[in-house]
Amino acid sequence: MSEQATKIFGIDLGTAYSSIAHVDEHGKAQVIPNSDNQRVTPSVVFFDEGEIVVGDVAKENSKLYPNEVVSFVKRAMGEADFAFEYNGESFRAEEISSYIIKKVVQDAEQALNEKITDIVITCPAYFGINEREATQKTGEIAGYNVRQIINEPTAAAIAYGATQSDDPRIVLVYDLGGGTFDITMIEILPDSIEVICTGGDHNLGGKDWDDRIVAHLAQEFQNITGTDMDILEDADTCQDLQIAAEKAKKILGQRTKTPVVITHGGERVKVELTREKFEELTESLVERTIAFTHEMLEKAKEKGYSIFDEIILVGGATRMPQISSRISKDFSVTPKIFDPDEAVAKGAAIYGSKLSLNDELIKRIAKKTNIEIKEDSGVVEQAKVIELTPKKIVDEAVQEVAQVTGYSLPAVEESMRAIKDVTSKSFGVVVKNVGKQEEVYNLIQKNSHVPIDVTKQFFTGAELQETVLIRIMENDVYDQVVPLNHATEIGTAVLTLPPGLPKESPVQIFFKMNVEGRLQITAMESTESRTVEAAIKTRSVVQGEQLEEAKERCQSLVVY
Repeated sequence: MSEQATKIFGIDLGTAYSSIAHVDEHGKAQVIPNSDNQRVTPSVVFFDEGEIVVGDVAKENSKLYPNEVVSFVKRAMGEADFAFEYNGESFRAEEISSYIIKKVVQDAEQALNEKITDIVITCPAYFGINEREATQKTGEIAGYNVRQIINEPTAAAIAYGATQSDDPRIVLVYDLGGGTFDITMIEILPDSIEVICTGGDHNLGGKDWDDRIVAHLAQEFQNITGTDMDILEDADTCQDLQIAAEKAKKILGQRTKTPVVITHGGERVKVELTREKFEELTESLVERTIAFTHEMLEKAKEKGYSIFDEIILVGGATRMPQISSRISKDFSVTPKIFDPDEAVAKGAAIYGSKLSLNDELIKRIAKKTNIEIKEDSGVVEQAKVIELTPKKIVDEAVQEVAQVTGYSLPAVEESMRAIKDVTSKSFGVVVKNVGKQEEVYNLIQKNSHVPIDVTKQFFTGAELQETVLIRIMENDVYDQVVPLNHATEIGTAVLTLPPGLPKESPVQIFFKMNVEGRLQITAMESTESRTVEAAIKTRSVVQGEQLEEAKERCQSLVVY
């Protein structure tokens, strides 16, 4: 790609493993190997006496140095109470995750011998406001321009759609990674990829299968040796069992049994683990993914989608035979395992390429039509510009972009393909019902297409009321009215009212959510048109002075 177009890389910031990809000079998405020539990097960070070590070395030391190593930090993304203490300093999940991003980008720069500035980062589809904002901050702390946060199953569908024919089809993306699970229904059309429904669990992934093996091995050690000691309390033994469990899980994907040796306190025990026993131990975990799938399918039916054409499996944990066999049994469809470790990163790279090429198209269309385009215009605004521009001008712009960037005409045309996603949560405000009890009224309901704008009129509750406290809530409930204890407060705004207002004076509340799942609210009273606006930047995410300190620390560090 020429200097006139900014190259945007895709990053799969995974719970267990992370990777980075780009679209090469041939228009193909490629994952870039790390410095160990591995295509995925363990998402593990080791604070080693002033040095930051990310990847395999960190993973190997995770149990030996539990106070210096952080694993599965993605599960804490956006949590206000999470802090990792090391050497008198406190590190939030965003900062720790920034070291992972810095590592994969750093290795990619060395492999390609080029500077990386702009990135797209993926996140689980069910991430809410807190987690998405935290993911955005993670990339900023690492020092990169985060062009967009996109959902992992959407990224996988983009990668899948790029390898298939133009035949329309409905696809279920079953994404079981190292630490998270997503199930998403997506419609793939020649000119668009549209998410219909999504669901999942951010505390369910391959690690949970490993943990079941570890617990079983510890129990077997007790049975064989006759001891009642908990060998998992020993850090060395626990580390050995975690490594053995992950290895056994992978072997059982190919064979029906494998021996596991447990060494502890001078005792050496050999346990034979069969695939049958492994599947028995983990059956309830598979059942949870199936339950989420059925729940998502019920919601899809409500939107008019009662059938699907195929199921694709992404995420390394889908290699376990029990996943394919259980899906085949429940849904009478043979699932396709599609590039499980790399699909998400590749899809993010393709999306990044789309953004880059769209930028170039819009510049040329603006010049040809003399229309003014905002520099920060998003994909939706860009799509509208292309749609309203005469086809002849668009075709000319496509030709020019192909010549400038070196991409083929079909590749540039593909960049105009629309990507339509949905909200992963419901969003509303706290109101009082007729019985004066507080409840949540959802203005935006889960699985609504984004971007979305919603307006709702409410009324003041008291005579001469001076202010209105607007409590913005997030929840996983599809209903319009939700009990207060089923929702989480993500932000507040205070609207000052004119003096002398009677009871039940109208107040308009506007919710606006963009394609990334970012929420902005506006409230207005109609008498004097007083307004208050609040872009939701949750208090659970690092910001202000703490954010600047994290950026400074990250920029001054060398990540190994």
